[in-house]
Amino acid sequence: MLCCGCHLYLYLCSGWCCPAFPPLTLSLPQVLLACLAAVAVAAPQFNDGRPIVLVLRDDRQDNGDGNFNFGFEADNGIAEERSGTPGLEGQSNMQGSFRFPLPDGTFAEVRYVADEGGFRPESPLLPTPHPLPAHAIEQIRIAEEQRARGEIFQ
Repeated sequence: MLCCGCHLYLYLCSGWCCPAFPPLTLSLPQVLLACLAAVAVAAPQFNDGRPIVLVLRDDRQDNGDGNFNFGFEADNGIAEERSGTPGLEGQSNMQGSFRFPLPDGTFAEVRYVADEGGFRPESPLLPTPHPLPAHAIEQIRIAEEQRARGEIFQ
């Protein structure tokens, strides 16, 4: 049996247009109780075991000309500082740092510069290449001497 579609609104069809659904009569207290239950179910739930993190500081300054400063700090130790200026090629040059807690309770901190030369992070936690062996350094020195004398190998 087809219906006119009036039952799509909480099935509050009056019955005269839709014989497939009998009339549904709700009193005002029932409607209010249903709305209250819906609000209670939709409320945020904070009992999932994760702690609530408070924002201690959130400083933002944008001069509108490409210069800006940003600072953020939370009570769990997460923090970020950043400042920027307009770059020569239309980009934003930035420098700053960020910090976050590690599982062992210590904090990781990364300082960085991002400009025409690219993104250059610095931190003791970042991997570094192994030092070159002595024979590789000697080969590089010989190649530089040959290049300086104009020797080209093809």
